[in-house]
Amino acid sequence: MKNKTTYICTVCGAPHSKWQGFCNNCQAKHTIEEQLPTAAAPSMVKRVTKPNVTLKRLSETESQNSDRIVTSIGEFNRVMGGGIVRDSLTIITAEPGAGKSTLLLQVSQDVAKKGLKVLYASGEESDSQIKRRAERIIPNIEQNVWVYSDTSLNNVLGCIDQVDPDLIIVDSIQTFILEEYTSRPGSPTQTMECANALLRVAKDAERPRAIIMVGQMTKDNELAGLRALEHLVDAVLVLDGENGEELKQLSASKNRYGSTGEIGFFSMTEAGMVPIDNPSEFFMTQRDENEIVSGSALTVVKEGTRPIILEVESLVSHSFTPYPSRIAESLKKDQLSTLISILEQRAGIELYTKNVVIKTTGGFRLKEQSSNLAVIMSIVSSYKNKGIPNDVVFIADIGLTGELKKVPTLEARIRELERMGFKRVYVAKNALKQPASFKKIKVFACNTLSEVIQSLFGRSANEFE
Repeated sequence: MKNKTTYICTVCGAPHSKWQGFCNNCQAKHTIEEQLPTAAAPSMVKRVTKPNVTLKRLSETESQNSDRIVTSIGEFNRVMGGGIVRDSLTIITAEPGAGKSTLLLQVSQDVAKKGLKVLYASGEESDSQIKRRAERIIPNIEQNVWVYSDTSLNNVLGCIDQVDPDLIIVDSIQTFILEEYTSRPGSPTQTMECANALLRVAKDAERPRAIIMVGQMTKDNELAGLRALEHLVDAVLVLDGENGEELKQLSASKNRYGSTGEIGFFSMTEAGMVPIDNPSEFFMTQRDENEIVSGSALTVVKEGTRPIILEVESLVSHSFTPYPSRIAESLKKDQLSTLISILEQRAGIELYTKNVVIKTTGGFRLKEQSSNLAVIMSIVSSYKNKGIPNDVVFIADIGLTGELKKVPTLEARIRELERMGFKRVYVAKNALKQPASFKKIKVFACNTLSEVIQSLFGRSANEFE
């Protein structure tokens, strides 16, 4: 029986009966490639074997804590769940030039300082290119860091047997091939088979190893390749940050050994990726106590388990066009329009002839609704050209009725404010389940947006008892 040739889309993996210029499934152009036929199935159906296996009850199975390699890069450890698990397979992806290779070089250097062996295998850069980058960001390169430049994963597996590393960096998985398969690098077959080969190396019971793969990103800011690649690995890390921006955010969209809500912050400098251990200082403008500017308001957002104090800036100016501008660099434009409508209808502040621009210090994107009150108060401050004291913070959501809404983990946020030395915080009425004793900060509980505005720019609000 003659084997039938099939054609596979290199983007989504959809099969096609013949070659064509686009994929019927994902509509991508020029992505159809020929897949060599596999051995024909025998005409006679074989009986499926059923080997005897040993079973264990879940209640009787021993629970083992995976050993971790704890680096000196605290923000990286936070996202990984406390460090690199020794028998784990991780993939990190980002836009070109975001700094993922730089970060992994720094991780390699840090792990090597602890006496562990590291193999850095690259299919994109030569040994000399990797060395030049390392010399730029690493003062003294450790002897335990080994480098190998080749696109053959077979040779990389041979290097693993030769060096016996504890940590393996593969940059990037889409550039490697296994010689047993004839499809091109980056095809679904090669990518998945290479990842499976590395998975077997990482999960070897006799010699477990930690492996971090670099994954290329598509133009839609998604991990390139089949979705099965994300299911295969233990953790998927995403390094986010616009090209040219100093701030970089490392997050985990999947993590079998930790939380997916944690975010690590880095500053991209000439010396590499510098961890931002205290993000609140990075996302606030440092001003003197008596230096008050209009259009600035502070709030507290929660990223994972960590509360971060954030500054929201607004600029309200007269519009000379029939349609005033609504520019929001740090939140969705529809969300800004909604908040402006609430401010106009519920607080009587007319902005239909005003341009409104919103941004945050450091370029942090506002995802939580807890920052809505701070956004509105920054607009009010700019509109009235009156500054808000630097020791005042706003933590509340706002409904379409103009009423303040409570937010989760409010007490933890206020505790962070108290630790940082702030004096006043505005929250929604009855937002705290039990009256807490805050010794160094006053909590003002307001029912509506108008009460907050009148408290700061007129009469006082009800102080939480």
